[in-house]
Amino acid sequence: MSIAFLVTTLIAVATPGTGALYTVTTGLTHGRRASVIAAFGCTLGIIPHMVATITGLAALLHTSALAFDIVRYLGVAYLLYMAWSTLRDRSALVVESAPAQSASKIVSSAVLLNLLNPKLTIFFVAFLPQFASTPQRMLELSTVFMLVTFVVFALYGIFAASMRNHVISRPRVMAWLRRFFAVSFVALGAKLAVS
Repeated sequence: MSIAFLVTTLIAVATPGTGALYTVTTGLTHGRRASVIAAFGCTLGIIPHMVATITGLAALLHTSALAFDIVRYLGVAYLLYMAWSTLRDRSALVVESAPAQSASKIVSSAVLLNLLNPKLTIFFVAFLPQFASTPQRMLELSTVFMLVTFVVFALYGIFAASMRNHVISRPRVMAWLRRFFAVSFVALGAKLAVS
């Protein structure tokens, strides 16, 4: 495995995007276990992009402006929904009363977030072929990408969860964080809409 692939993968994964933001938000609002589940869901959300790349569907999506725009605008709509949900959620103001989200809800939200992220498909189409000439090699490198994603996102989420009591015990801080995350989802949606 090439060092260039590993370094580029680490940079791509560690640069905060929608999945990392979702994992951090989940860690702050629902704790360590939920943040690791969110990281797992975000990692699962990579599988459709990997399958599409290996089977050649991503190349079709890349060449079809209409198909790409449909996925892009679905992603924008979902990010706006996440922003609205973040602003509306008042459950995490007190740790003891914060209702636990089910693992299936966390995973489905995370998978949908990454599934509707066309930048992942573009990343796989533009990046992986430089390092893999066979479907087997592409599968191996995709697996490494997924492993790095899970580890980095889990670390983000665990760190956020460790700060949870300090943040949640201050309602004003929590309100500002909620606004920050909502604005971040809107900004990522706007960036996606104009890209």
